Formats: sequence, structure tokens, C-alpha cells
Amino acid sequence: MMMAKPRHKKAEIEGVRPRFAYPLIRLAHTGPLTIRELAESLDRSHSAISQTIAAMCKEDLVSSEPGLDARTRRIDLTEHGRSLVPFLEAEWRATHETIAELDGEVPYAMTTVVEDVRRALERRSMRQRILHHLVEPSR
Repeated sequence: MMMAKPRHKKAEIEGVRPRFAYPLIRLAHTGPLTIRELAESLDRSHSAISQTIAAMCKEDLVSSEPGLDARTRRIDLTEHGRSLVPFLEAEWRATHETIAELDGEVPYAMTTVVEDVRRALERRSMRQRILHHLVEPSR
């Protein structure tokens, strides 16, 4: 079987963490949102999105301006942030295609495994599991 040639050169985007991709894509499609609106649309906590936005501001990916009242901030993409969205969307699609490809190669769905692991970790965290098996070295 002949392998398809990669359709890209090595992509390097400095200052863009994986956790930035979904908020950048969402803002590109919705326009400016408050931190609360963005958090709700991404099913994330206000605190997590607030921290993500602060980090994204430092990388000049988004701007933050006062909202309709003093308690809110409107978040929008900067020109730099907007310029990255086509690549991030392509990478998002490629990731979904890769997962589908892997699902076709293994006898069980990766998404099922991930969900099963998530539920197991809800019952008992990774830290709790490690501590259960941890044996202190003799002194």
C-alpha cells in the first residue's frame, strides 16, 4: 500500500499552547465574547478560561476590553490570533481524521477507552492510585 505524501511542512507556531486552539477557533466563529460566554460555550470553568485568556493575551492572540459593565471583559482575536485560525482548524480536522483512522485499526474505539479511563479516574484519582502503590524507600 502506498502512503500519501504529507500535505504540509513542519508547522511551528510559537507561543500557542494546545489549550488555546479551541478558544481561538470559537472566537473566530462567534466574534467577541465575555469570558463567561466563552467558558460556557466551551463547557469549561470561568476560572480555567480566565487563566487561558490571560496567557493568550501575553502571546498577543486575543485582546481584552471592558464589557457593557465594569464586571465583564470582552475577548476578541487580535490580527495575529486570527491569522492562526486556518491552521488550527486544519489541525483540528486532521486530529479527528487520525482518531477515526486509529479507531479503524484497533478492535475497540479509542473514544470508549478514553471515556472508560475518565470514569475510572473519577472514582479514584491517578494521585490516589499512585499513593496506594507507593512504597517509601528504607532509610
